[in-house]
Amino acid sequence: MTPYLRNFDLSGTTAVVTGASRGIGAEIAVGLMEAGANVTTLQRSAPGEDLLAVAARERRRLEHVEADFASEESIAAAISGAIRIAPIAILVNNAGTQIRHDSVDFPLTDFDKIMDINTRAVFQLCAGFARAMIDRRSGKIVNLSSLLAFQGGLRVPAYAASKGAVDQLTKAFANEWAPFGVNVNAVAPGYVATDMNANLLADENRSAQISARI
Repeated sequence: MTPYLRNFDLSGTTAVVTGASRGIGAEIAVGLMEAGANVTTLQRSAPGEDLLAVAARERRRLEHVEADFASEESIAAAISGAIRIAPIAILVNNAGTQIRHDSVDFPLTDFDKIMDINTRAVFQLCAGFARAMIDRRSGKIVNLSSLLAFQGGLRVPAYAASKGAVDQLTKAFANEWAPFGVNVNAVAPGYVATDMNANLLADENRSAQISARI
């Protein structure tokens, strides 16, 4: 185990991470396995070779349940599938999507798609996994928000709105479930070198503007 993780021993627990096939989600899954947790990933594609190698190195169980976060039925089936593998002690809602348009031209279909995946799916996943956590009087949920929930961003009104909603859902769940031993928190990352931000980072002007604010 990495030395700095010794104070965060998760041995014997199972965590669910959504959107763990790449980017931030994959690194979260790595960190959880290094801390001792077994991990079940929820997304369309199976974990990549890098994640499988970490699981083998750390001797952790790495499972995958296919999920389409735009589909209520698929999410419900994924929740049931993950719970059948092992009791879930930790849920990390990382999966999300981004679409950019000028706000005056933003199609409602794209707005709805982002809200479905980034907000409604998070609500359904939290509620679905929290039921057993409440019964056990123990559980941790971490929702991935964004700095754009506070800043608004440019040409991303739906994304900013969806992440603002995630923040409010997190507060509502924390208020309701804290008496039952279920902790609910949100993390708002800044700009990270992932596929979602590739175009921004490739734009020298925008990249400089973003870096200057860090």
